[in-house]
Amino acid sequence: MATFVTVTSQGQISIPMALRNLLGLDVLKKVLVDVQDNKIIIEPVGDILSLAGVLSHKAKKDKTSQQILLSEETALSQAFTEKHQR
Repeated sequence: MATFVTVTSQGQISIPMALRNLLGLDVLKKVLVDVQDNKIIIEPVGDILSLAGVLSHKAKKDKTSQQILLSEETALSQAFTEKHQR
């Protein structure tokens, strides 16, 4: 869906409502603006808040903070040892 827009004196453009609706863009949504092959590409990007919970399967459930710290220290120590054994 191509449409004409005007660039203001401040270098701004307005994205027509039909395109905003098509892409699910509403107030305060973020977009990525890039230049490819001498064309401006505008694409929607996800909100950081939409990522809430995506790592919950990696959570150290039912462990105390001390147990988690010990686990991390053990992993770091093991990685350091493996790196220097090469």
